[in-house]
Amino acid sequence: MADYDAIVIGAGHNGLTAAVLLQRAGLRTLCLDGKLYAGGMASTVELFDGYQFEIAGSVQFPTSAEVIDELGLDTLPTVDLDVMAVALRGVGDDPLVQYTDPMKMFSHLNEVHGADAVTGMAGLLTWSQAPTRALGRFEAGTLPKTFDEMYACATNEFERSAIDDMLFGSVTDVLDRYFPDREKHGALRGSMTVLAVNTLYRGPATPGSAAALAFGLGMPEGDFVQMKKLRGGIGALTAHLAQLLESGGGEIRLRAKVTEILVADGRVTGVRTEPGDTLSAPIVVSAIAPDATLNDLIDPAALPSEIRDRYARIDHRGSYLQMHFALEEAPDFAPPYESLNDPSMQASIGIFCTPEEVQQQWEDCRRGIVPADPTVVLQIPSVHDPDLAPPGKHAASAFALWFPIEGGADYGEAKVEMGQRVIDKITRLAPNFEKSIIRHTTFTPKHMGVMFGAPGGDYCHGLLHSDQIGQNRPGPKGFIGQPIPIQGLYLGSAGCHGGPGITFTPGYNAGLAALQDR
Repeated sequence: MADYDAIVIGAGHNGLTAAVLLQRAGLRTLCLDGKLYAGGMASTVELFDGYQFEIAGSVQFPTSAEVIDELGLDTLPTVDLDVMAVALRGVGDDPLVQYTDPMKMFSHLNEVHGADAVTGMAGLLTWSQAPTRALGRFEAGTLPKTFDEMYACATNEFERSAIDDMLFGSVTDVLDRYFPDREKHGALRGSMTVLAVNTLYRGPATPGSAAALAFGLGMPEGDFVQMKKLRGGIGALTAHLAQLLESGGGEIRLRAKVTEILVADGRVTGVRTEPGDTLSAPIVVSAIAPDATLNDLIDPAALPSEIRDRYARIDHRGSYLQMHFALEEAPDFAPPYESLNDPSMQASIGIFCTPEEVQQQWEDCRRGIVPADPTVVLQIPSVHDPDLAPPGKHAASAFALWFPIEGGADYGEAKVEMGQRVIDKITRLAPNFEKSIIRHTTFTPKHMGVMFGAPGGDYCHGLLHSDQIGQNRPGPKGFIGQPIPIQGLYLGSAGCHGGPGITFTPGYNAGLAALQDR
């Protein structure tokens, strides 16, 4: 008799999702992770005494209703925000306020940014609907679509053209169509640009980059569902899943990194861990990156070389900086941005560059050049969730593009230089920011790769390039037309269909596929 009925590798949100499904179906399920805590990149972590940070992911993406119901995700307490985010260029422009109430948001667009901004936003959201269906963005329990199946999602010529844009067009192509005034709509264009390129190693003018824009804009048709902030940080989600698993009789074992997936006669038999344990099970779900699963954990003799080669070509070039700050006080924004001192405006503040500037910065970073004026997204979750910091203090995080990972840049110097430029950019708008920093830490893709086992620090586990979507993104049993020839093995990480982002879909699909086969 096997030690377990199912073993899940990785206790991030996807791994825990798969484990919950398997345990609920009556399978004795073990979830293994090499870290000291469950949650992976969807964790809330105390980096400094009394200061807790969303270490990587910070929002729950709009999610399939089927998955929400299965996991009880709508039972979790949220942080009720009137304003989800604010976007500006920082050049004296009027901030773009993303209200959670859609009527309020469109009224703001009309009053402050003009009727053409309303028309453009409505057009952009309409454009995204067919690509959202083609990507299967809100479909759970389905396989990736082939390109023919993607085009079959279109109901008219406009929708076929939108799917063309997604596969072959660029972010800039689409934005130029709906927001042609590059100066007037600079912050809006910059916001949409970062929504896309944070999942790419491409500039916004690169053909194929529009796929990431479509994925980021995706929402259920007929609904205006935005990303959610959770009370206690994003780690509340994975704590909820861990509680579901353990209360149902499942087990989570930490400090138990898997070093090998054991295979005999074409099927999995279990795993071996770094501490030296051999654990048997007829089902193994891997919620780590697909290429790391197949090429690092499985004896090469168990897989054809063409499969190993295809997974080895997955692009993982993360190019960002993540900073976390313990602050003495909240930023105090100077004119003309004093409206940002309203706490309702401080959940997320994007200080964006134009798409054209972002394109040039990406091209520069490939030559080893740190951007002089990096795009920065500043989040201060403790403003609305004060338990994340000591009384009167604040925990803040900043995300910035692009950190040079090629071109001969000196790694240590680039990290310090870019970190200071992020601080300088925020301080230009909020003069008290730098002096209010008590402590801070800076994470590069290299840090994230070491901490979370994400190849290249790629939190997507496979960037959302147009050649890594649809039939070129694996499902639970591998690529369409090229399944993994190992029975009992399933893939369920963000690098699979339904990912990236905190959508739970890849883990749900893997667990469901295992149960259907059984």
